[in-house]
Amino acid sequence: MRCIANLLLALGLVATPAPLLAQSWPQRTVRVIIPLGAASATDIAGRLYADQLSKRWGQPVIIENRPGADMITAAGAFAAARDDHTLLLSPASPITFNPLTHEKLPYNPADLIPISVATEVYVGITVPASLKVNSLDELVALARSQPGKLNWAATPGGTYLTFAAFQKSANLPMANVPYRDIVQAQNDLAEERIHVMMCAIAIVRPQILAGKLKLLAVANADRAATAADIPTVREAGYPELELYGPVGFFGSQAMSRDLRERISADIRTVATDHEIAERMLATGQTLRASTPDEYAALVESQRAHFAELARAIGLRPGE
Repeated sequence: MRCIANLLLALGLVATPAPLLAQSWPQRTVRVIIPLGAASATDIAGRLYADQLSKRWGQPVIIENRPGADMITAAGAFAAARDDHTLLLSPASPITFNPLTHEKLPYNPADLIPISVATEVYVGITVPASLKVNSLDELVALARSQPGKLNWAATPGGTYLTFAAFQKSANLPMANVPYRDIVQAQNDLAEERIHVMMCAIAIVRPQILAGKLKLLAVANADRAATAADIPTVREAGYPELELYGPVGFFGSQAMSRDLRERISADIRTVATDHEIAERMLATGQTLRASTPDEYAALVESQRAHFAELARAIGLRPGE
């Protein structure tokens, strides 16, 4: 009888519908890997989501920052975990950008499965206040009048690629300065050791408020709520600098489709919280959410766009 009971129990577990199994998740701490440093827009969003998701899931949700190496370090660590209790919160660059610039990656981009958009980060083009530049037109004129004297930095991935393509198409004699953690570049920008930075407004906003940096334009399609008087790049006459900045959650192949759907639904619920939305706006980003399929389509669209930019500047893997 005991054998029969055990057999029936085993059959019952096999027959348990996947959604019911998903309801028992998580059984332990959920880890969220972020490829950017503390105080970045992605980090801020991650911590706000983690707090709310922890309450919904009844388990701790911890943030693990792994900046550097074009987000490869974080994506590699996430893929290596092969764990349904580990999430990646990131721009789509590990899928859309890194395969364009690296011949070999320590992960398979196909193993990063979109779950949901989390936020749209407002990206800005910022210069030192001491540079006395007040518009993109003035920046372009200054770069052309001083060949080789100005340099720039950008968030790794699509942001870097967007500015690099603009630099080439506009024939601007400027040099790129790479940073392991773009958050650290703001101090060099304020001291005029670099002259232009394209990154999340959240990173440079404290220095902007302090009067050390000047925001010239917003790369998104719409103006940022925290900088309503600053034009978009399209309004300023430079549509080639336009960039949509979605950041979202990714799961691994270890996650079932039902579990990804459930996590996505929880993220969409959190995204309706008005208090979190206000806190996001204050840091230069807008709360967003999506289904897994919607996010996958967005990632694919971005991948095709970046591939086109890479071809335009002659970028090849490994360069």
